[in-house]
Amino acid sequence: MSNHPAPVKKWGPGAGYFLLFLAIGLLIFVVFSHFRPMLAERADRAGRLILVLGFLAIALLARSLPRFKQYWQIPFAFFIASLVTTIDLYFPSRNWLLGALNVSIKTPAGIALDKLDSSLVIILGILLLNFVSGNRLADVYLKKGNLKRGLTIGLIAFGVAAAGSIPFSQLFFGAGDLPLKKVLSWTPWILIFVIGNAFNEELLFRGLFLGKYEPLLGKFLSNLVIAIPFALHHSGVSYTKDTLMFLALLIPLSLAWGYVTQKTGSLWGSILFHAGTDIPIVLSIFSNL
Repeated sequence: MSNHPAPVKKWGPGAGYFLLFLAIGLLIFVVFSHFRPMLAERADRAGRLILVLGFLAIALLARSLPRFKQYWQIPFAFFIASLVTTIDLYFPSRNWLLGALNVSIKTPAGIALDKLDSSLVIILGILLLNFVSGNRLADVYLKKGNLKRGLTIGLIAFGVAAAGSIPFSQLFFGAGDLPLKKVLSWTPWILIFVIGNAFNEELLFRGLFLGKYEPLLGKFLSNLVIAIPFALHHSGVSYTKDTLMFLALLIPLSLAWGYVTQKTGSLWGSILFHAGTDIPIVLSIFSNL
């Protein structure tokens, strides 16, 4: 039996759900971003506590009421997202990891390991809480789906992005000198970074929310209401020459990753596609250390 709510066919309620989910998405991923929180630390900590406990209380209340039981997985997903991003921001596991390995954060290895730590916190947190809620891996799109189509799309996109990554990185992200020999020496750290980042972001956005929104909003609006907070989640980044251009590019890319997930029934294609597009960014970061 599916845990997803029954479809709502009228436009009115659908529009209301869209605006509600958009506002909550912006609150979790922009105002309380785990990369660049907008509030001072004390206010940020207090706000996160209110969000985490509030979404958990709403989810448990909805689950206990027959009228709202079919919807309880949505506020629980908000609870999961708020909790794992808060842990990622404030739990000092990355400091322990880099300290134990004696690796500086100002090196390609340090940046890649920092991203790996962050990704594992988010991925493992989502999977654990997804299991606690009674869901399966398939409910967050971690399933086979149309594996052939997903891998074909993902590998082609990854290959195209990788092939053009050096000039693209220099043109759009201000990368420094990038001789091929140096780039190849970075390959293990590039792969750790882009695969870890793509996996955690696709799971955190598309995996956690797409299937829960679709019965209420349909495929396109569900994809769009995730794509907007995803793009704005990256506002304020320091690795692009033109932030507005970067954010404008992220929305169609995010829609494409969601579309691939919807068409293939799994995250594998979108993870590979996403990972490939991160390569120019990583090259820029590494080259400007």
